[in-house]
Amino acid sequence: MRAFRETLAKAKNIVVLTGSGVSAESGVPTFRYRGPEGLWKKRSITELATPDTFRTNPSLVWEFYSHRRQIANNKVPNAAHKALAELEAQLREQNRNVTVITQNIDRLQHRAGSQNVLEMFGNLFETCCTSCGHVSDNHDIPIVPSLKDKGDPDTQEQAPISVDLLPRCGNCGGLLRPHVVWYGEGMEYSTLARIDFALRNCDLYIQVGSSSQIYPAANYGPMLVARGVPVAEFNLNTTPVTELLNFHFPGNCGATLPEALLST
Repeated sequence: MRAFRETLAKAKNIVVLTGSGVSAESGVPTFRYRGPEGLWKKRSITELATPDTFRTNPSLVWEFYSHRRQIANNKVPNAAHKALAELEAQLREQNRNVTVITQNIDRLQHRAGSQNVLEMFGNLFETCCTSCGHVSDNHDIPIVPSLKDKGDPDTQEQAPISVDLLPRCGNCGGLLRPHVVWYGEGMEYSTLARIDFALRNCDLYIQVGSSSQIYPAANYGPMLVARGVPVAEFNLNTTPVTELLNFHFPGNCGATLPEALLST
């Protein structure tokens, strides 16, 4: 811990990757479930989060995401989220930078107060029009009346919602979709460019609550270690890249991260 804090004290451009383990401590279910809990209405997550499923059954996909929006909306940032936001605010006064790259789509890091956040896979509270491409914020719960009380995986199967009653674009009336990256889709070029810039300029990389199994983020730590950049991992358990990294702090991130970042 002492060696990590000495490294942190010298760093000018810190990049932090946050994974689902951070928000899991706030009660947000992880996206890549395992076992029976990974099934939503007897369907796998990887089956639902695809453009093909949305084209053939937008009602089903919107039920799933409406449920996830409600869950995320009801949760609050935990100590790990807050520690990152506080670190960013403290170092900003010293002309030092903290960039958070998040794999999470729940917006909890923003709600904790972080300003410099790059969302790899979009977020639950933006929509994109499938006709005109317009992207807009939307925090309505439910997003449309037809989705009220829909999406609970413990309820019985329900009749599909007419496409006319699903979320529609305020500009052109086209069908809206969640503004997230689905399986089979690539990340937005502007996001990739900003992540690349942050990684090329960082002198300390911290990965928090990430399984190091989802690409391209799984490559970031080993790539930076090879380049001579110190890399620290905060995670409940070890990951496939732990042995390659400079620091590893096991346990709940809500306990280990504030101690490492904010203690003097």
